[in-house]
Amino acid sequence: QVHLVESGGGLVQPGGSLRLSCAASGVTSNYKAIGWIRQAPGKEREGVSCISISDGRTSYADSVKGRFTISRDHAKNTVYLQMNNLKPEDTAVYSCATDHTTSFCLVYDSWGQGTQVTVSS
Repeated sequence: QVHLVESGGGLVQPGGSLRLSCAASGVTSNYKAIGWIRQAPGKEREGVSCISISDGRTSYADSVKGRFTISRDHAKNTVYLQMNNLKPEDTAVYSCATDHTTSFCLVYDSWGQGTQVTVSS
């Protein structure tokens, strides 16, 4: 079973940047994709970005395209989410999760505990 731990959240001013990390441990050899998901208070969970393990293909929600970048360090079993030009509406708890079934982040099965991102002046 894979264990996921997020880090890198915090308080940042609008227009600022943060880099989130998602470190995987345990059985890390068989998931097919890993993604970032966020949930703001009173709002539904939103898929932010996804990266395929087999070919590195990435995808993004329209709300973050051009501002966020997902990447993976295979040697460290870590996935990153670089977030630039942050906006107040990006405020949420960000979690990473694995998909052992598809390469498109359609079936999440293991989740981290989440890290809070707050964008405010």
